[in-house]
Amino acid sequence: MTNTIIPGEVVRIHPRVRRITAPNPGMMTGPGTNAYIIGDAEGGQGDLALIDPGPEIASHADLLIKHTGTRLRWIFCTHTHQDHSPSSRAVARATGAKIFGFGKVPTDGRQDTEFKPDQALVNDDVVACGAFRIRAIHTPGHASNHLCYLLEGEKLLFTGDHVMQGSTVVISPPDGDMFEYFASLNKLSQYDITAFAPGHGHVIDTPREEVAKIIAHRLKREQKVVDALTKSPARTATLDALVPVVYDDVSPKLHVPARRSLHAHLLKLGRDGRVVEQHAQWRLL
Repeated sequence: MTNTIIPGEVVRIHPRVRRITAPNPGMMTGPGTNAYIIGDAEGGQGDLALIDPGPEIASHADLLIKHTGTRLRWIFCTHTHQDHSPSSRAVARATGAKIFGFGKVPTDGRQDTEFKPDQALVNDDVVACGAFRIRAIHTPGHASNHLCYLLEGEKLLFTGDHVMQGSTVVISPPDGDMFEYFASLNKLSQYDITAFAPGHGHVIDTPREEVAKIIAHRLKREQKVVDALTKSPARTATLDALVPVVYDDVSPKLHVPARRSLHAHLLKLGRDGRVVEQHAQWRLL
């Protein structure tokens, strides 16, 4: 594996899995959205599955079709943000593959509203894909309809945007939910997982340590929210006033997405009974 992820390059991350990254690098997508092809690619025989076809970019869809063709039987989408599911339709039309994913598409304005899976999946549904099996794990938080997919025999979890390598996942209310995100991170401990294949970035070979690190980071950020409110007049502040204080370690260029995650932290603290919102002001109880 090279240190740099190159869009369009076919990279074998596992004897049964290849990664092709979409040409959509950016502040929120890192080097681009990873698509994963699962199956006996080296032998050129056997049925294939595809996870997260990615954004609606014709050249990317064409590349996925080239490397799967008539052997593709299953397309799995982790969630319906615009950089993960839209190409599923073009790939399915060209190959005849069936599309799988969570059935309900949220209505927060950030979704692929045309997504309609041929088969809707819920937590712990297992799809038998010939020589391998894929288990769906419902992991709401980043998105209410987010699914991770476990390649069972290999214990490899395709995490979509639930866990990303090299960057922090943005939690954007109203569909994003920080309380649910913590619960979904903890849920992963119920499964036998040896590595994460994220929707953005490289494979993570220390999954338990990575989850512990994410939870510690989020709790540290949450404590900064509490500390900022403690020091505010009347222990009260607006969301906009809190952003530069709570995210003083983050470039101001990232304060717009940081504001969304801060809102999610405040909503979680409200659910925990620690803060209350009154007239666009957040007060520490």
